[in-house]
Amino acid sequence: MTNYQRFRKCGRLALLCVLLGTLCKTGCGQIRYSVSEELDKGSFVGNIAKDLGLEPQELAERGVRIVSRGRTQLFALNPRSGSLVTADRIDREEFCAQSPQCLVSFNILVEDKLNIFEVEIEIKDLNDNAPDFLMEELEIKISELTVPGTRFPLKTAFDPDVGTNSLLNYQLSPNDYFSLAVKSVTDGAKYPELVLQRALDREEKKVHQLVLIASDGGDPVQSGNLGIQVTVLDANDNPPVFTQPEYRVSVQENLPVGTRLLTVNATDPDEGFNAQVSYVLDKMPGKIAQIFYLNSVTGDLSILKNLDYEDATFYEIKIEAQDGPGLLSRAKILVTVLDVNDNAPEVTITSLTGSVPEESAAGREIALINVHDRDSGQNGQVTVFVLGNMPFNLEKSINQYYCLVTARSLDREQESEYNITLRATDGGSPPLSTDTHITLHVADINDNPPAFTHASYSAYIPENNPRGTSIFSVTAHDPDSIENAHITYALTEDTIQGAPLSTYISINSDTGVLYALHSFDFEQVRDLKLLVTASDSGNPPLSSNVSLSIFVLDQNDNTPEILYPALPTDGSTGVELAPRSAEPGYLVTKVVAVDRDSGQNAWLSYRLLKASEPGLFAVGLHTGEVRTARALLDRDALKQSLVVAVQDHGQPPLSATVTLTVAVADSIPDVLTDLGSLKPSVDP
Repeated sequence: MTNYQRFRKCGRLALLCVLLGTLCKTGCGQIRYSVSEELDKGSFVGNIAKDLGLEPQELAERGVRIVSRGRTQLFALNPRSGSLVTADRIDREEFCAQSPQCLVSFNILVEDKLNIFEVEIEIKDLNDNAPDFLMEELEIKISELTVPGTRFPLKTAFDPDVGTNSLLNYQLSPNDYFSLAVKSVTDGAKYPELVLQRALDREEKKVHQLVLIASDGGDPVQSGNLGIQVTVLDANDNPPVFTQPEYRVSVQENLPVGTRLLTVNATDPDEGFNAQVSYVLDKMPGKIAQIFYLNSVTGDLSILKNLDYEDATFYEIKIEAQDGPGLLSRAKILVTVLDVNDNAPEVTITSLTGSVPEESAAGREIALINVHDRDSGQNGQVTVFVLGNMPFNLEKSINQYYCLVTARSLDREQESEYNITLRATDGGSPPLSTDTHITLHVADINDNPPAFTHASYSAYIPENNPRGTSIFSVTAHDPDSIENAHITYALTEDTIQGAPLSTYISINSDTGVLYALHSFDFEQVRDLKLLVTASDSGNPPLSSNVSLSIFVLDQNDNTPEILYPALPTDGSTGVELAPRSAEPGYLVTKVVAVDRDSGQNAWLSYRLLKASEPGLFAVGLHTGEVRTARALLDRDALKQSLVVAVQDHGQPPLSATVTLTVAVADSIPDVLTDLGSLKPSVDP
């Protein structure tokens, strides 16, 4: 618009004002008022009737009204008082926000004259708004390793008021770690910053609660608070720490595999991954890792294999606790292994004599033994003794050595070998024992002569034996051994009927069998008395004698020999006389015979083998007596011939016969007349 145009417009407005009789305090027909915000509805703003040069009642008569376009009607006319009043509660910040000056313009129309007046109302700010951070709490995460002096921008507060009523300053609640810095920029805005004054330690304090206070310059002053929660982020600045620098445990050696011994524990004041503790065995030489197992998560220490007190009585186990990123600390586990009686005594034969001569004096050393028990204390105290009733003693030597000796002299012939059992027993509960066996041979000495099984012997041999016949066998025993028990047999020199014994009998020196060197005749030699000697081969040799009686047994090798009647040497026949008057049983004669054999072979019996007059004579079976069996008759022949047989009882029996001539006559002369006619028997 040109200056001319502006001039013309203002001139017209000035003329209008003159015509209407109003007061224009500002040029160009503008009416200005000022009013504070937040007034109640109907609050007085200005006397618009007066400023328009009208009476209050004229406002309605002349159709005075407010003309406004596109805005909420904030003001209204009071026709009774002619005043301009507020149409509602006015909030300056709603209409003008942060503008330094808040002006509301509208027009008033005087309708009857079609006159327009411009009204401009300044809405004055009241301190009706406290600074506001638009959030209740701000969380800031700061690593505990952050360097002091580091700044952290904070949220700014907003105050819709203006001027002195607007935000004036910030203030931080008192604390030991942070301060506040306020940064101003060219437009006057202020930006608070949190400044770290002192190093943080999450383990000392995880969260810091601060309050940022924003204040305005109103009267009274209003303020707004922002809670600041500073969360200290963990840094891995702490290694795990064991609850004890040393853990001690005492365990028995016979614990089963897998038994938990103890649990170690380490704590890390860090958090999260930084506080994840794992346990490991420190690498050490030896077999600790093969014996013990440390659970990396729980810290349980258990055994992987059986402990043995005798191998190791003490273990020093170094362990580590390591957090997630790798910081670690170390501790020790001291394991003391307690002995249990799990080892039987050990018996070692250091020196041994396999044999000892019999009849050795008591105290003869046999063996040197050593006893040892790998256990300790009472479990390792060992006593050793000989089992059974044995002729041996154990004598204590130095340390754990014992000497096994004879308790008396030994006799190999009573016991040639001893199986000695030594029992070693410890003092545990229950006790454990070990048996050790020693075989001892008793060496023979020639202390026993050969002994025959009988005090004397009797042997029997039938006569007429073949030469070289085995007669008898003698046996001697020697309880000694080897050469001392090797026996030879011999006959003591003697004579039999003037001839050396060796011509009759021989003996096998090794077997003791006796042989006949010629045939014996019972009728010449009936018995022999021998002395047999048995000698061993010891040095010097020992011997013993036994008597042997050899009896020659009769054989029926001799026929009976008739002694009477003897055969005449002059060729005549002997005559026996039997009177005719002889009664039955009259003894006519007697046949006498002998047998050089003996016993049954010499038992003789007689019988009548043949008679010229059967039934006239009888022969006594055992006596050989010839007697009449009946009375003699006249018809009986003068001369009777009898054949008498004599027989022994041998097997087979042998016999002899004799012929008897019996003359039947009352007197000798009667017989003599016929003697010439009597001849000897042709067949005896």
